[in-house]
Amino acid sequence: MHIDKDLVAASATPLVLGILADGDLHGYAILKRVGELSGGRMQWTDGMLYPLLHRLERNGWVTARWGVSEAGRKRKYYALTESGREALGQRHAQWDVVADALRQVWDALQAPAAEAHA
Repeated sequence: MHIDKDLVAASATPLVLGILADGDLHGYAILKRVGELSGGRMQWTDGMLYPLLHRLERNGWVTARWGVSEAGRKRKYYALTESGREALGQRHAQWDVVADALRQVWDALQAPAAEAHA
């Protein structure tokens, strides 16, 4: 399934902040987690993720440190800061409002179809 670029862009920050809320990860692990969470329907690229991580770092929402992965490779690990946790909480509240409004729209669209079949 293709997911519109605007929707991916709008959801990228809260998704990455939420993933990092579970613990420090390197970029490839974040990409894998996005794929897992979406059942493989969202496939992000390095070119999309790393500019986002750099922006989150500039905002003070994540920090980065070099470490060694389980496979022995040098990797840059990203961690959520306290400011990032606050930003995640704000994004969560905002998405709840958006999701609720969309749910009402989708339910209203389904109601006439359900009535027609009754």
